[in-house]
Amino acid sequence: MTKLTIKYKKRELFGRKVKRLRKEGLIPANIFGKKIKSEAITVEAKEFREIFEKAGETQIIDLQGKPVLVSNLQIDPVTSDYIHVDFRQVDLTEKITAKVPIEVLGESPAEKQNIGTVVQQLSEIEVSALPTDLPEKIEIDATILTEVDQAIYVKDLKIDKKVTVKTDPESIVVKVEPPIKEEVVEVVAPVEGEVPVEGVVPAEGEQPVSEEQPKPEASN
Repeated sequence: MTKLTIKYKKRELFGRKVKRLRKEGLIPANIFGKKIKSEAITVEAKEFREIFEKAGETQIIDLQGKPVLVSNLQIDPVTSDYIHVDFRQVDLTEKITAKVPIEVLGESPAEKQNIGTVVQQLSEIEVSALPTDLPEKIEIDATILTEVDQAIYVKDLKIDKKVTVKTDPESIVVKVEPPIKEEVVEVVAPVEGEVPVEGVVPAEGEQPVSEEQPKPEASN
């Protein structure tokens, strides 16, 4: 596996002043971890983007001799630029807990035949492993899903024995759901000249009956 390396510099600006760093093509960042003191740094935005596309959040990055994982990444919702990143420094000899993404590959025969829709209920699972044994992602073959209600559970995933799964093994990862039936609403067009009346419609020549009947006049 190719070693993924990023250079960094110590950060002197904090708070609102970090906007100046972003304008210079830098990302404000922090290094944290077990038994180490947190450190404020900056990394080049272009370099980080290229490395992160390869490493994601599960592959070790060499931060000038420090083995780290991307732990938290903040993204600008408008520009999609990375605006802050936390690097988690790890001990390569100690197991860590991390979340690994799940990717569904191929097309389900059930979807091809329009008898069902594959719904992914879990996009990631939590695992425990040595940092160098963390899988980049877990792939699922959708071509085995051939009928409605068929599902793939966490316990069905093919995972290396070096990796311990922490997520409930009975959790459903993907399932073939029946197609949604569209409800047909029948609209009855009113007859020309007819005025809809709530309740009973009187026959021709009759007067509608009021809930309050008029009292008969007293005879002289």
